Amino acid sequence: MHANGSTSPEPRTETRTEPRTDPRTGLRADCGRCFGLCCVALPFARSANFAIDKGAGEPCPNLRSDSRCGIHDRLRGTGFTGCTVYDCFGAGQQVSQVTFGGVDWRSGSKERARRMFDVFPVVRHLHELLWYLNEALTLPAARPVHADVRRMISTTERLTRGTPEELAALDVGAHRQEAGELLLRASELVRAGTGGGRRKDRRGADLMGARLKGADLRGASLRGSLLIAADLTGADLRGADLLGADLRDTDLTDADLTGALFLTQPQLNAARGSAGTRLPDSVERPDHWTSQA
Repeated sequence: MHANGSTSPEPRTETRTEPRTDPRTGLRADCGRCFGLCCVALPFARSANFAIDKGAGEPCPNLRSDSRCGIHDRLRGTGFTGCTVYDCFGAGQQVSQVTFGGVDWRSGSKERARRMFDVFPVVRHLHELLWYLNEALTLPAARPVHADVRRMISTTERLTRGTPEELAALDVGAHRQEAGELLLRASELVRAGTGGGRRKDRRGADLMGARLKGADLRGASLRGSLLIAADLTGADLRGADLLGADLRDTDLTDADLTGALFLTQPQLNAARGSAGTRLPDSVERPDHWTSQA
């Protein structure tokens, strides 16, 4: 029986094909090879997610001289929850070690440091796209677009290797749109075999605080939707497209996200869940879910 009490046939769950060597390894943050760029380049405002205000290009007071966070093991307890849900997708080490040749922003001119801070979010966007595109290659049902996906990966990887000047001048929005259309085609191919006519298109929907306990959302498109503080307890999200969905404080207790498309670790870190929440193999159960139990 499904979460909504129906006894309809089980939907086909997408079986992913993981490559022998995961190309996304280089898209995982390696803080030891970064100069703490997210702690300097990005601004944040005093809120439920950050205990203080900080401007772009201004080092966080918790950033140590070795580019490590001085309160990393107690970020949530000290008012910096926002830091725990951020992921650069490996852009930090790329900009630090490749784009700027391993020279710290603390060295050289202020202009050079400013260029590093300007380039960092551009590369972060490109790396996030590479994460999604490489996931699309693991989806057998999306095979009709795999050749186009590989070409897009090649183009995006070439862009990440650009000079600081080339990256600063890049129209990253246009590139994201082009790649996004390709990811949408991949999503539609996969979701066509999930839940049949029950598939729902809720792209960009405002579902803040929505009561969706036990909802049947198999194969639904929830990309870009606002699910902040929504109740998805026990919901069936198998095969749902969650690309860009805002899951801050979303209750995923006992929900089934098996085969969910384009779900990232930062999204889960921002949500609430339980030991009973079923997750794709590509993500890990956040530690704070256990502590909340």
